[in-house]
Amino acid sequence: MIQKIYLCFLFLGSLSLVAQHAPAKKQSQSILILNGTAHIGNGKVINSSAIGFKDGKLDLVTESNSDQLVKSNYDQIIDASGKHVYPGFIAANSTLGLVEIDAVKSSDDESELGDFNPNVKSIVAYNAESRVIETVRPNGVLMAQITPRGGRFSGSSSVVQLDSWNWQDAIIKENDGLHLNFPSSFKRSGWWAEPGEVTLNKEYAKQVSDISNLLSNSKSYFAENSKVRNLIFESMQGLFDGSKTLFIHADDELQIVDGIKVAQKNGVKKIVIVGGFEAYKVAKLLESNAIPVLLRRVHQMPIHDDQDVNLPYKMAKILVNMGVLVGLENSGDMERMNTRNLPFLAGTCAAYGLDKEQALALITLNTAKILGIDVFCGSLETGKDATLFVSDGDALDMRTNKLTHAFIQGRKISLENHQTQLNKIYTEKYEQQ
Repeated sequence: MIQKIYLCFLFLGSLSLVAQHAPAKKQSQSILILNGTAHIGNGKVINSSAIGFKDGKLDLVTESNSDQLVKSNYDQIIDASGKHVYPGFIAANSTLGLVEIDAVKSSDDESELGDFNPNVKSIVAYNAESRVIETVRPNGVLMAQITPRGGRFSGSSSVVQLDSWNWQDAIIKENDGLHLNFPSSFKRSGWWAEPGEVTLNKEYAKQVSDISNLLSNSKSYFAENSKVRNLIFESMQGLFDGSKTLFIHADDELQIVDGIKVAQKNGVKKIVIVGGFEAYKVAKLLESNAIPVLLRRVHQMPIHDDQDVNLPYKMAKILVNMGVLVGLENSGDMERMNTRNLPFLAGTCAAYGLDKEQALALITLNTAKILGIDVFCGSLETGKDATLFVSDGDALDMRTNKLTHAFIQGRKISLENHQTQLNKIYTEKYEQQ
C-alpha cells in the first residue's frame, strides 16, 4: 500500500514538473516601468525612462523626470533601475507550433503535398500549446510569423503573439502573405558533410514560366469575374490589391532578380526577399523598388568557397548602408529550438559593424514594418501594444540576456518552462553536494 502511495505522489510530481503555464489573464491593473534604459526600437534610447501601459496599450513613453509622468495614475510600479526595457522580439519566417517532434510524423504539419499550395493556411495548424514556444519567450521572443514550408508556393503565413489558448487567440495579423520558393538555376548534390557537384538546372526556364503563368492566371481570374470557383486563384487575390505580401525565398543573385521580375510583371504590389544571401549584389535594385530583405540565419558559413568567411555577419550592415530595409529570420537546421537565439543573431550583426540600436531594429521595428504590423508593435511608442520585456542587461548579448518581466499586450506572462524547472532542480542538487 505504501509503495502505491509513493508511486502516486511520484507520478503527480512528474506532472507538476512538465505542466505548462496557462496563458496570462487580460491586463486589469495599469503598470508603470520606471528608471530603466528603454531601447525604443526605432533607434532612440531613453536612459532613465518611464514606460506606462493600460488595457494592453502603451500610454506613456518618456523620461522618468518628465512632467508627463504622474505616478499616481498607475496601480503598479516596477523599478527597473539598472535594467533595460525592450519591445518584444519578432521571429519572422518561423515554424514554431507547426512541428513538435521531427521524428513523429503526426506532430509535423509544416508542409503539404504538391508544389502549388497558395491556398494552404498555416495558421490553422498552429499549436499554441507547443512545448517549444514557452522556451523562446525567456530570451525576449514574444511574436512570430508562422510560415509553411515545402513546394513552390508553400501557402500563407500569419503573425501571432506567443501566449494564447489557441490559434484564434494568438492572431495579430492573419494571412499576411504568400510564400514562394523560387527555383535556382543550378542544383547542388550531396549534403553538408559531403557536398557533391553543382550542375545546371535544365528545368529552370520551365519552372519560372510555371510561376509566371500561375500569377497571370490568378490575376485574370478576378479581372474576368469567373463563375467557376478556384481556391488557388482566390487565395492569391491579395497579391494584386496590396493586402498580401509575396515573400520570395531566394538566395542567389539570379533567383532574386528573376523573382522580382516575374512578380512585378504580373502586378504583385508588395515583395519581400527571404534568405537573400547574395542580396548585396542587387542592393540598388532592392532599394529603388523598396523591396525589403529578411536575411537568413547569419550564424553560418558563406555559400561559396571564395567569399569572405565573415560575410554572413556583415551582410546586414552592407544592406542597411545601401538603403535596404532589413530584418532577420532564423530558418534552417533545428530552427524551432534555435528561435531562442534570434537576439544573438542581431548581436552578431552589431559586433560586425551595425549600430546597436540598428541591430535591435532588425528583430523589432524593421521586421514589424516588413510584416505590416508596425502600427501595433515593433517599438515602444504610445498607442501600440504593450508587448515588451525587462532584462537585467543587454538583451542582444547571451551573457546578459536575462529577463525579469515580460508582457504581451499588457498581460504579464510566465518566463518559466520545463527547461528552467529542470535547471532549478539540478542547481539545488549540486548546491547540496
